[in-house]
Amino acid sequence: LSFKFAVNISILIVAVVIFLLVLHHNFLGLSDFLKRELSDSNPLGLQPIDFIPAAPQRLADERNDKEIAVVIAASDERLGGAIAAMNSIYRNTRSNVVFHIVTLNDTVDHLRLWLSNTALKNLRYRILDFDPRILEGKVQVDPQKADTLKPLTFARFYLPSLVPHAEKAIYVDDDVIVQDDILELYNTPLKPGHAAAFSDDCDSTTNKVAVRGAGNQYNYIGFLDYKKETIRKLAMKANTCSFNPGVFVANLTEWKLQNITKQLEKWMALNVAEELYSRTLAGSITTPPLLIVFYKQHSSIDPMWNVRHLGSSAGKRYSPQFVKAAKLLHWNGHFKPWGRTASYAEVWEKWYVPDPTGKFSLIRRRSEAYEAK
Repeated sequence: LSFKFAVNISILIVAVVIFLLVLHHNFLGLSDFLKRELSDSNPLGLQPIDFIPAAPQRLADERNDKEIAVVIAASDERLGGAIAAMNSIYRNTRSNVVFHIVTLNDTVDHLRLWLSNTALKNLRYRILDFDPRILEGKVQVDPQKADTLKPLTFARFYLPSLVPHAEKAIYVDDDVIVQDDILELYNTPLKPGHAAAFSDDCDSTTNKVAVRGAGNQYNYIGFLDYKKETIRKLAMKANTCSFNPGVFVANLTEWKLQNITKQLEKWMALNVAEELYSRTLAGSITTPPLLIVFYKQHSSIDPMWNVRHLGSSAGKRYSPQFVKAAKLLHWNGHFKPWGRTASYAEVWEKWYVPDPTGKFSLIRRRSEAYEAK
């Protein structure tokens, strides 16, 4: 009897061990499956190229622990702009800033060399490869001007995918210089239910410039075609002040709750079908869907955190004292400080870090622009 009992116990133990082994194998398989699913389900095809390096102990001691996510797009032909913008942010804060740099695959190596072989080597960052295919059917492309489409300008529409674990993020264009602590901008209060805070474009009467056939480029009518029934049905006042989407603070929790990205994509697709944007569009084609989705549903940032239009002409529209007091300078417009002659280019150059590969030459670009005139 005792022998049979011992045999039964042995069989039971063997069965338990086999069961545990099968369970472990299935768990590993499920884990791999979930990893593949999560990777494949990324709607952007965003692939993290670099992991965020640990901050050196000296920097960890000197800087605040609060992590601030800053998203910036970096195209190869404007890479020097993104470099200067990041340098100005990093040098003017003691906060723990992590840059989420969105770029295209052919720019990755150049960007990594620029960051690792200069004074920027201590920056904390992730490089994300943006897949332009996400824009198929959402952006109307003129076959004769296909090369004018800049896919990275739409990266700001996909913030929750770019910084999936952050509750809040700052987006900045590559043509900015920050002259104060970015923590102040990050702490911009957002009203309940608001997913973002922008700087209104008619916050100064001196910024009102008429666009022929489109009224005022700082009003909604400068960006949307009010002759279209779809726009009229929205009941948005044509003289409503527009806002500048080149610098903004986003509440990503609210962004996801309201499914802002899907709303933006909806209006992009509708424009392809119905041509809803103004025919004499004032500014970037990324602005109209943002204006629709955030109509009277956004908070405001301090205007000094987006002092813009420095690139709208070669002349100086602001006094040196005002430029010095500005917290963020924005060269939106045709005259970029790294290319053609722009106002206060010398302020931008203070933060520019020379390209160690020599591909982006400030002097060469300026001489080319001069010769092209």
